[in-house]
Amino acid sequence: MPRGLPPLAGVLFDKDGTLFDFTASWAAWVLALVGDLAGGEAALAGRLAAAIGFDADRRRFLPESPVVAATVEEIAGAMLPLLPGWRPADLVGEMNARAARVAMVPAAPLAPLLASLRGAGLRLGLVTNDAEVAAGAHLAAHGIGAAFDFVAGYDSGFGAKPAPGMLLAFAGRFGLAPGRVLMVGDSRHDLVAARAAGMPAVGVLTGTAGAGELAPLALAVLPDIGHLPGWLGIAAGA
Repeated sequence: MPRGLPPLAGVLFDKDGTLFDFTASWAAWVLALVGDLAGGEAALAGRLAAAIGFDADRRRFLPESPVVAATVEEIAGAMLPLLPGWRPADLVGEMNARAARVAMVPAAPLAPLLASLRGAGLRLGLVTNDAEVAAGAHLAAHGIGAAFDFVAGYDSGFGAKPAPGMLLAFAGRFGLAPGRVLMVGDSRHDLVAARAAGMPAVGVLTGTAGAGELAPLALAVLPDIGHLPGWLGIAAGA
């Protein structure tokens, strides 16, 4: 166990950029979304991509992109001024339906990682600013849904990050002291939420944020979550 970290009772993960590599999972989704919304008009598709902080030429998300950490409503809201024919609820529904079908790319081999943590007696949770249904679909597609004791999205009734509601709901559900729950995420939203909840945090570099951005809010910044068991001193397959 790293020095200064209390004995842990649980680990909370963000989803996009943490369990799954962000750009590898979502770049193609954004390109298809804006292309379809634009009805094949390349200029409009480019404006839609720019509105949500996506560089279509380089196929990368800009640091300020709302896709990185915002809710679906916020992402939709950035595009709606360019889509006068769409109602907000319809656009959110379309985006959630598409998101649930994304072929997510794991940031590390997930099943053995989660088995190691569960084998060490840790409760596991997922807290994401994606919709709860999409989160469940992504976990199920990779056969890891049963590894999680708790899954919450922005629409689960606990609020969205960087507010700490989802994190505290996990701790409260299982009677865990927040200081004994580790939050693992790829964005400042994740780490700010952890600090607000009174939880220690670890950053990972499989999102769009760099180590310099995450380090001030984290006990450590790891290349990806595959390094987490070793950092915690948990043997593989424990």
